Amino acid sequence: FIVASTTDWIDGYYARKLNLVTNFGKFLDPLADKLLVSAALIILVQYDLTPAWMAIVIISREFAVTGLRLVLAGGGEVVAANMLGKVKTWAQIIAISALLLHNLPFELVSFPFGDLAMWVAVFFTVVSGWDYFVKNWEALKNSN
Repeated sequence: FIVASTTDWIDGYYARKLNLVTNFGKFLDPLADKLLVSAALIILVQYDLTPAWMAIVIISREFAVTGLRLVLAGGGEVVAANMLGKVKTWAQIIAISALLLHNLPFELVSFPFGDLAMWVAVFFTVVSGWDYFVKNWEALKNSN
């Protein structure tokens, strides 16, 4: 998970740096992020490392935003990831990584970093999802 997340970040960094950003990439990159995060969350729930409701909130937001992107794409609009979406993604990656690593090295000092990080991830997940819908509400209402 950590390696996949890192290579995804490197790919995005060089795409922007070398001006290789495409509409296809704007669509595919967030979809790949969602698949990676969803799979990791399912594993965390399977092993009782995070509550199912947190995984459901995160995965539901991902489906909702993907649906929004698809509806708007049908009208010729591409919704690129914004800063809140990027913060949400990093918060999720940090939380999932900490939980997959069984909270190491914070476990050594009995600090529940992974659990707190997951709360932060859920917060940014909800806020960024709300933000996507608010910013694109008019376009969504006007779509066929």
